[in-house]
Amino acid sequence: MKAIWTGSISFGLINIPVKLFSAIEESTLDMDMLDKKDHANIKFKRVNEKTGKEVSYANIVKGYKVDDEYVILEEKDFEAADAIKTKTIDILNFTEEKEIDSIYYEQPYYLEPEKGAMNAYALLRDALKSSKKVAVTTFVMRSKEGLAILKPYKNAIVLNRIRWEQEIRDMSVLSLPPISKTRIKEVDMANKLVDQLTEKFDISNYKDEYTAKLLKIIRDKAKGKQTKIPKLKVVHKQNDDLMSMLKASLENKKSS
Repeated sequence: MKAIWTGSISFGLINIPVKLFSAIEESTLDMDMLDKKDHANIKFKRVNEKTGKEVSYANIVKGYKVDDEYVILEEKDFEAADAIKTKTIDILNFTEEKEIDSIYYEQPYYLEPEKGAMNAYALLRDALKSSKKVAVTTFVMRSKEGLAILKPYKNAIVLNRIRWEQEIRDMSVLSLPPISKTRIKEVDMANKLVDQLTEKFDISNYKDEYTAKLLKIIRDKAKGKQTKIPKLKVVHKQNDDLMSMLKASLENKKSS
């Protein structure tokens, strides 16, 4: 794996040099975009809108428009904005992980210590494990400041990027049902179904089945076979008897 960021974790007076690696890889199929007429690959080019000519990466710069003129930014400008944050994962405080709502979580990364920082890295990891806390941090990557938490995962420290509060959209624009205080029987029955379906979470029990099925369709089509599309189940209506459906669900689970 190739490191996508290098810097250090600031933990009190302790600095822990680390490398940042993506902790995830896509499980979806890699599709190519093709011309419908002859199935030729579609290519995207970086084109100068004035000349229409293609521009190489080496000749591309970043700019921000001010009063109809572009101010060109260089790498040193991004670092000058906050030289410390561009190279430091700064621990602001520690908190209970359960206090952070899942809606804020964005993307996980692995942190690997540099060779001379193994002991300091292990100290922070073990302190997080024993305290059962996570560290709230900020850092800058790709010219954008991020909010994140540090948490132990097996032998590693994982940096999990989280969204800023202002990045979460206001729900007031949604049409949502009010929280009911009168449908006690239905809620009790729903809770029984929840209890019946409750089990210890094991991530290995869950697989990306859709990708495997789609790959089978691709292979079948390559052999000239056609796949029959299954009919969708009817969506429940507002006037459906939810209580009878809940009871039937409980009975169905018992008999299976």
